[in-house]
Amino acid sequence: MSVRTRDRLGGRAAIVGIGATEFSKDSGRSELRLAVEAVRAALDDAGLTPADVDGMVTFTMDTSPEITVAQAAGIGELSFFSRIHYGGGAACATVQQAALAVAAGVAEVVVCYRAFNERSGRRFGAGVRQREPSAEGVALGWALPFGLLTPASWVAMAAQRYLHRYGLTPEAFGPVAVVDRKYAATNPAAYFHGRPITLAEHAASRWIVEPLRLLDCCQETDGGQALVVTSVERARDLPRPPAVITAAAQGAGRAQEQMTSFYRDDLTGLPEMGVVARQLWRTSGLTPADIDVAILYDHFTPFVLMQLEEFGFCGPGEATDFVAAESLPLNTHGGQLGEAYLHGMNGVAEAVRQLRGTSVNQIRGARRTLVTAGTGVPTSGLILGTDGEERAPGVA
Repeated sequence: MSVRTRDRLGGRAAIVGIGATEFSKDSGRSELRLAVEAVRAALDDAGLTPADVDGMVTFTMDTSPEITVAQAAGIGELSFFSRIHYGGGAACATVQQAALAVAAGVAEVVVCYRAFNERSGRRFGAGVRQREPSAEGVALGWALPFGLLTPASWVAMAAQRYLHRYGLTPEAFGPVAVVDRKYAATNPAAYFHGRPITLAEHAASRWIVEPLRLLDCCQETDGGQALVVTSVERARDLPRPPAVITAAAQGAGRAQEQMTSFYRDDLTGLPEMGVVARQLWRTSGLTPADIDVAILYDHFTPFVLMQLEEFGFCGPGEATDFVAAESLPLNTHGGQLGEAYLHGMNGVAEAVRQLRGTSVNQIRGARRTLVTAGTGVPTSGLILGTDGEERAPGVA
């Protein structure tokens, strides 16, 4: 894919299996075991066996290498293996990599996975610790000495500027938290099942880093999630309705850093997600009006608002009213705020369920879903469709 031209990947591969462990605060088992459980569950869901798999994709941050997971899961020879960088920004890109491998004939069945003990083990919210010297670390060196030590503190800088630019207060972030928790409350797999919140409760939650409150920040989770990708032709012979990969994109903006892109001309948007949005719309031939459900990466509420604006669902500064009006079904699994923080992979699974018609918060007639990966970092996104909906009407 080019940032200037439409690619030819759409409609050539599909997600045919999804599987996950339970989402908890203390899994009581290794990250390798979590990965293997999720992979096996995804293969069972797809009606495939470990012997069918010849490709694997994960995150650079995952502690369980492809060959180790393959060995533990009973998978044999691999002709393709890949890892995507930039934390949560990798979620949708793992599926893109799998689709590229399938479309090129490099692999036939590719498993994407992510597993971690992010609550009982290494907690990302604890901030930067014992970081190895690197070129990427130089950017952090401009922020850490002044107290910007955690992801919440990095996001708070952009969030404060966003509020100032549009004359808003921190209560503007509340609708995102309330909508996510509303859906989580009816999702038995969600950590916050049965626990919706109100705008008043959001506004009363304690400060983490102004203007972010506790309920603006995603939870920390132990768990694993896996996805199975194969060709659309093979998918039609499998037991589950395929979620066709209509478009897939990665994006990095000018002056891009990991969470600390403070020297850009403007801090009120997410240029990296703008790159992804333009690519997805160009390749698919679709527009915001064609999307039935959006699963937007929600590690922090302000970045959900900015994503809606980057994708053109509403104008700059208008996203809080857009979310409050529930103009678009958003994070119907509860998101990372309500279901689980699995670096966005559980969001891809929810997009698949919506297309299958099996979500616990099913949106009637859902045929096209938008999924995004981590924001504030180089990122990725997907448009998924039902079989036969991989291209917009009139698009070749």
